[in-house]
Amino acid sequence: PYIWQEPTASQSVGLNLMAGALANKHVVLGVTGSIACYKALDLASKLVQGGALVDTIMSYGATQFVTPLAFRSITHRAVVTDSFDTNSEYSVEHVALAQRADVIVVAPATVHCIAKMALGLADDPLTTTIVAAKCPLVVAPAMDGNMYDHPATQFNIATLTNRGVVIAGPGIGRLASGLSGVGRLLETPELMGYISYAIGKNGDLSGRTLVVSAGGTMEPIDPVRVITNHSSGKMGYALAEAARDRGADVVLVTAPTNLPNSALVKVVQIQTAEEMGVAIQSHLDKADALVMAAAVADYKPSVLSDQKIKKSEDDLNISLAKTTDILKTATGNFVRVGFAAESQNLVENAKAKITNKKLDLIVANDITAEGSRFGSDTNKVTLIGRDMRVDELPLLTKYDVSNRILDRVRDLIGD
Repeated sequence: PYIWQEPTASQSVGLNLMAGALANKHVVLGVTGSIACYKALDLASKLVQGGALVDTIMSYGATQFVTPLAFRSITHRAVVTDSFDTNSEYSVEHVALAQRADVIVVAPATVHCIAKMALGLADDPLTTTIVAAKCPLVVAPAMDGNMYDHPATQFNIATLTNRGVVIAGPGIGRLASGLSGVGRLLETPELMGYISYAIGKNGDLSGRTLVVSAGGTMEPIDPVRVITNHSSGKMGYALAEAARDRGADVVLVTAPTNLPNSALVKVVQIQTAEEMGVAIQSHLDKADALVMAAAVADYKPSVLSDQKIKKSEDDLNISLAKTTDILKTATGNFVRVGFAAESQNLVENAKAKITNKKLDLIVANDITAEGSRFGSDTNKVTLIGRDMRVDELPLLTKYDVSNRILDRVRDLIGD
């Protein structure tokens, strides 16, 4: 079960969705000789900020691009570069790193390193640690034009994949040589998602499928104007990532937001309440739970103008029609979780929704409360089950709130 920890100031400032998934985890970061080594410094920094204990192993080639001192300054831990350095605590007992690692991450991983891992070679500190370890392995390829598509590289990638290795990327874009193509090291937020997934892929929601909604729907008035709300989508995205980090297969149906897509989460982009309803229903046949964190419009314009409505001296009156209640009309055998964003009578209004929509759980929050307003990175919610028991939670990060909700979802699925 997920154990909540008091959020630190750094976790509460900014949207750090992975805070909690990486806390106190031992991460071995393998850095090999690619120009993308500089990105590994940022990855190391973000891992440390997420609470991870990071031990870095650098190949000789990597030390030609960045220095071990740079990683030591960020991680505040010794950096391994030589299997035979008698001054290193890991030079002889290199197995110690492998035994205590929760995950090994090779970023960037060169063509040469990928080939050695596929063959099971152990001729340097990194590959020796990998062969000695039983923890998950994440490999993030980085290479220049055409190298990734080479048959030998594809064969080696397939070999690693068949062993259960998590392959993160590579991305597509401009490469160091000036060419454009497949081979870019993924950016840090994406890599963090892959790492969190690898650590939790056998978690308590493994084998389960969750459909999560996020954002505020947009109901068009004309080709220019829409009716929408202040939802940022942060709660839904946090839920999707927390569920992924506990092993679930996640479908995130989201209205437009300013948030980046979550790694290893199937993202379905929609705009209107009707589109969201159709998208959600199409994924419910295999769903174990539907978590409706989206702020779905209750009303839409009765008539959609196909031309921009011109400004005039007169007032503009727009007739509104009710939208379909997605939770109430969704069909299938799954756990139903609703959200109630209220400005008054929080518990009473939330309980009424449980009965009206036949919910298993509702998450109610007072949108006027400090720390729970639209766009905040924290939330103070009240959980109410179908038995009408009220569980008021303290102010938490949205990732921590998500795990509290998912604890209840896990138990409901098991009923």
